[in-house]
Amino acid sequence: MEINKIYNENCIDTMARMEDNFLDLTVTSPPYDNLRTYNGYSFDFEGIAKELYRVTKDGGVVVWIVGDATIKGSETGTSFKQALFFKECGFNLHDTMIWEKPTIPYDPKCNRYWNTFEYMFIFSKGKPICNYIKIPCKNAGKLKSGDYGQKRVDGSNRTDRHKADRKIQDTKVKSNIWRYGIGKRQKGHPATFPEQLANDHIISWSNENEIVYDCFMGSGTTAKMAKLNNRNWIGSEISEEYCKIANERLT
Repeated sequence: MEINKIYNENCIDTMARMEDNFLDLTVTSPPYDNLRTYNGYSFDFEGIAKELYRVTKDGGVVVWIVGDATIKGSETGTSFKQALFFKECGFNLHDTMIWEKPTIPYDPKCNRYWNTFEYMFIFSKGKPICNYIKIPCKNAGKLKSGDYGQKRVDGSNRTDRHKADRKIQDTKVKSNIWRYGIGKRQKGHPATFPEQLANDHIISWSNENEIVYDCFMGSGTTAKMAKLNNRNWIGSEISEEYCKIANERLT
């Protein structure tokens, strides 16, 4: 199978040509709950999830970025249903991460708070690698008390786990809530996720020269960031118009 290429077709057709245990990482954001029309195309979620399990290597990861619409006063719960189905396919739900978006500067016109996040489900096939992203510690160099408040399962304090004071390190591992602005709009595509979001998942869950896939390539963000981080990549995109947008970004 040719790599570093966007296939203008249904992703099920692309994956059908992949061998078992072929991909190291998938980073994608599917159309969900008809919040965008995406040129009128739909997709077979269950068929895609099953194929992703087959073509993902042992130790590989699927990053599935998704949210829920609110219909007739209730959130659909599509994200949770999909997460549970991935588990039925054999994936581990390795982490439930949050993409936090900027807050809205005016009051909502409804009886609920503004929704400013999407789920980033991290599904693993076996034990994945993780190249942790680290950030500076606010109190670097200061001493932290050794009493960490550790408790037994019944809620009582443990007296046998007291630790000495320690110096706070310069950096720490980033939390699983990642904050990014809205992706830069690509002309002709209704929803582009941020390049930094794709970048951070690619460097976290893969190594150089491994294969990164996006089954809903859209405007090409995953491929662009994979290329910049010295990864191989493959994309599937059923819309010819979107393929043209993505290929222009990759040249």
